[in-house]
Parts: sequence; structure tokens; C-alpha cells
Amino acid sequence: MKDEREKWARVRIIFIGSLFALVFLSVLVRAFYLQILQHEELVKKADRQHQHRVELTPARGSILDCNGTPLAESIHMDSCYAEPRRIKDVDGTAAVLAPMLGVPKNELVAKLSVDKSFIWVERWVPPEAVTRVKNMKLPGIGFAPESKRFYPNVEIAAHVVGFTGRDPNGLEGIELKYDSTILGNTGYMVTERDALGRNIAIKNTVIKNSSPGKNIILTLDKTIQFIAEKELAKAVVESNAKAGMALVMESATGKVLAMANYPTFNPNAYSRYSLTLLRNRVVADSFEPGSTFKVFTIAAALENGTIKPTDVYNCENGVYKIAGRTIHDDHPHSSLTVSEVIKYSSNIGAAKIAFKMGDNRLGSYLRNFGFGGRTGIDLPGESAGNLKRRMYGIDLATISFGQGMSLSTIQLVTAMSAIANGGNLMRPYLVERILDDNGNEVQHREPQLVRRVISAETARKVAKMMETVTGEGGTGTKAAIDGFRVAGKTGTAQKVDSVTRAYSPSKRIGSFVGFVPAENPKLTIAVIIDEPQGIKYGGVVAAPAFKGIAQNTLAYLKIQPTVPVAKTAVPAVKAEAIQPETESPADGEELENPPEGTVMPNFRGMSMRQVLQVMEKRSINIRLIGSGRADEQSPPPGQTIREADKVWVKFTPSA
Repeated sequence: MKDEREKWARVRIIFIGSLFALVFLSVLVRAFYLQILQHEELVKKADRQHQHRVELTPARGSILDCNGTPLAESIHMDSCYAEPRRIKDVDGTAAVLAPMLGVPKNELVAKLSVDKSFIWVERWVPPEAVTRVKNMKLPGIGFAPESKRFYPNVEIAAHVVGFTGRDPNGLEGIELKYDSTILGNTGYMVTERDALGRNIAIKNTVIKNSSPGKNIILTLDKTIQFIAEKELAKAVVESNAKAGMALVMESATGKVLAMANYPTFNPNAYSRYSLTLLRNRVVADSFEPGSTFKVFTIAAALENGTIKPTDVYNCENGVYKIAGRTIHDDHPHSSLTVSEVIKYSSNIGAAKIAFKMGDNRLGSYLRNFGFGGRTGIDLPGESAGNLKRRMYGIDLATISFGQGMSLSTIQLVTAMSAIANGGNLMRPYLVERILDDNGNEVQHREPQLVRRVISAETARKVAKMMETVTGEGGTGTKAAIDGFRVAGKTGTAQKVDSVTRAYSPSKRIGSFVGFVPAENPKLTIAVIIDEPQGIKYGGVVAAPAFKGIAQNTLAYLKIQPTVPVAKTAVPAVKAEAIQPETESPADGEELENPPEGTVMPNFRGMSMRQVLQVMEKRSINIRLIGSGRADEQSPPPGQTIREADKVWVKFTPSA
């Protein structure tokens, strides 16, 4: 019996011992699994449970011009944060911080009174204020390094570069279009939590996975941009206009060298401006171009073989009726060659050429030039403009001289560059290179051919015609540059009233677009003046700005004159050289002759500019002859002007 009990005792001991051994072995295996195999994962999990991550503003790459001059860059600044649960004296802390941070005390009290473990008090605090606050050693108040966007050139190229929000995501311009490229990886700061998940204090400032974004190199040249902005501002102010646009493009490649809007804004303080001023009108706005469009109508007809430069068209002495509507020429002519249609800007000549070509063929060529579709420039918000698919009767006529359709400035210059470079439509672009944060090139953009629109021979013929515009008797002599052959075209188009949806009797857009040197174009330039007051003609309000931009840019680029430079002063400009063109909506709104009862003013002794101002004010069409001061006129001063009267003023040079 005793042996039996001893036997079962040994069995129980062995069983219990084995059980404990098994349990101990299980603990060892589990400990090995947790402490060795799962160590890193459990450490990360513990960190997540005991740490709180605060995301910091990521750094953005720089935007630079073609010469490496910064247009936008990120600067490092400290941002002030608070741990409200650690602040015992909210009112006292707010009273101390308010004058240092420039924030109202009551606003700070509201921020510091929340039941949160972390809040931002003020982002991007000036260095001197940071030093002062740090020296105070206020409980629950600290600083973290962040990145702030800064535009060192203030207003220069503001519409192109754009701006960012506090996020700091791009909101406009290149900043928006290339946001994902420029934006770096987000950094973050880590805070400590207790066992219950409550924040204890800031452990330290830890920036993890933070890397700067890529740098963008533009085709834009800051110097040319400055020239364009200065000349555009001058033109808008002198003409008392609503706004203006200017664009400079490398004719052969589509590179944008300058893109200006006026009025402009400061991207460092964009919130102070209206949304209208922040819009890049060069790409986002479309308008009726007026007579500058005649160039493309004639280029299409020449390429198609419909016309020859020497063909002569009856311009009906300035009045042409079609389908119950009337088209007017501001300066009546009986007959004009195709070249003279451009030189004197004849609406009637352009309309007859369009009729001869037909809507299908003309529309096809115009769409090939890019009208009615986006150019694909690397900027957000581009307008496609409007070009009707079918053009009948009066529509075909008005579109031939740039009314009844719309385009953007970038479309206009891109299409004009196709004529300048021998017939190739190039895709316009602004970003040429992208570099990583070490300066290594990760992307390089080459000029891109969209398609050939006309032959080199047709382009040469059209360019030759456009040279007559800036020559003696043309409408754009104010764009002529001594030492260079200039090809260009003036435009003065009526605007559609946004309320009545009809053509405004007074609002105009004056423009000049062209290229230089005409025989080997380097620059294609457009200047658009929106709603100039007084004299509204493109040859008067826009051509001088074109000249200023072209002349200064040619000198900056060290492009040598191609024709002998005159050694003597340029003689007085003849009247024919500044005869402006106007475009009618073909409904007879523009006066062919002054209405019955208009009294002839006394022009004797006035300069040509003064006469033009009186003409504009009284809506009188007068033929100007000669140059200098007004000496003779018909009818005499004070006489009522009748429809049959020939109204003219003759000028003679001053002694």
C-alpha cells in the first residue's frame, strides 16, 4: 500500500514538474518572440501609443528665372506653439505674449483656454520676437522650425510664379501647376504622452522624413520681365486704361521670356488683393482681337492659293453692305492690293478675301493656327477662346477682321510666332528644367513642334506685308525701331458690354503684335491695352509699348541692328503713319460720316494729337493730311457738317 502511494506521488510530481516545465518553456518562447522577433514592431507601437505627431510645414523647392535668379524660395522661420494643459496662468501668459507676437490679448486668451494638448499660437514669427519669447521661458510655450514661402522680387512676375497658402499648397501660377513637384516631404514634431494617453510635454523637436522639393528653372528672364512690366505699366497709365497685358516669346522655340499683367500684386501679401487682380489674364482671359487677326486670314488665303499678294480688291470707298449689315473702313479706299489691306487695315478687303476662301477652308486654317483651342502652356486656367465651327455671311466677314470670335494673348503670340519662324506652330512653355535638392537635373524640356501651319514661303510673304504696317503710311509707325526691320499689326476692337451683351459704343481694346528683326525674328511681342480712354487706337496706345519692350530687350540680348542706323533726327511723322484702324461689328454702329448737325471745330494751330483727341470726344471721322500743326481744314470752323462733305484737316511743319 505504501509502495502504491509513493508511486502516485512520483507520478504527480513528474506531471506537475512537466506542466511547469511546459509553461516555463512557453513563456521562454513567447519572450523570445516578443523581445527578439517582434522587438522593432513593438517599439514602434509603443512610440505610437506614447507619442503624438505634429505635422510641420514642408519645405518647397525654389522657382528661378533662366539665369538662376530666385523668383520664389522657402525660408526657415520659427512658429510658436502652446500646450494649453500645462499653462496655469492663461491671462498672464497671454498678456506677456501679445505685444511680442503682435496678436491681440483676447485672441490669445481664447486660444490658450482650449482643452487641447497642442495648438499653434502664431506661425512664422520674426527672429527678434522668437528670441524675446524664448528668454521668457514661459511654461507650455515653445517653438518649432517651419518653412515659409517668400517672393524676393515682390511684384515682378507675380502672375506667372503665383503664390501658396499656409498649407503651403500652391494656389496660382507655377506654384499651383507644379505643386507636387515643388512641394517637399512633410516633417513632423513628436510629443510625449503618459499611460493614459495625455500629453506630458514636448519631448524634443524631431523632424522626420523631411526633404525639400525640386527646384524649377523657368524660361522667363527677370530683366526682360522687368522691361515688359515697366513699359506696360507706362502704357496703361498714360492711356488711363482699365488694364493691360504684354507677352514676349522666343519666336523659334515657344519659350516665354516675359509675361506681364497690369495692375499686378504682391504675392507675399496676396490676401489683400481682389480675385480679379490675382488672375493671370494673359492665359485666362479671351477677347476679340480686332485687326491683328487679319494677318491670319490673309496667311490662310495665301497658303491655300486663293489669293496672291498683288491681287487687287475693291474696297468700296469704305462702305460695304452684306446681308442687311454694313461694314465700314475707317479710312475709305477704292482699291487695295492684298498687301495694302494689311498696311491700311481694311475691314472690307479682309472680308472679301474671306468670302473668296469660304468658311470651311478658312476655319480649318484658323484652327490649325491654334484658335478655338488651348495652347497647352504649363500654367493653370488657360482659356480656349471661341471660334465658331460654321461661319456664314456676316459672321465670316467679321471673323476675318477679328470680331465675333475671341482668343487669349498666349494664343495670339503663339500663332504670330508661327508666321515669324517660317510656319511652325510651337507649344509655348515656361518651365525649362527641374532640379533635385542636390542640383542634379531630373527633367529638361525641349521646344515642341505642334504642327506646320503654313509654308516658309507664305510666312515670308506675310512678314513682308506686315513690315509695311510700321513703315511710312502704315498704322503702326510708333512701333518702328531705328536699326531694325519690324513686322507687326495694329488692332482696335470693340468690346462686348457685359450687361447689354451688345458691342459697347465706347469701350475698346487697343493692341499691337509683331516680331523683330523681321528678316530673322528673335522676339514675338504683343501688347494689349484694355479700355484706354481718349485715343483708343492700337497704333497709338499699344505700339509705343511694343517699341519700348523690343528696343530694350534687343539691347539687353546684344542683338545687333540689321539696317543702317540713322545719324540724324527722325523727321516728323506724317499723318498717314498714324492713321488708326477701327473694327465695326458690321451693324453700322460706327459712324461713316458725322451725323447731321455736327459743327466743325476750329483745329487751327493744334497738334495732331490734340486733333485726334477732339475727334475721339466728338465722334468725328476726319482725314488728316501732312504733319506738324493744323493749318487748313474743311469745312471751315463753325459750319455744320453734312453727310456729303469731305472732312479733312491739313498740317504743315512748324517753322
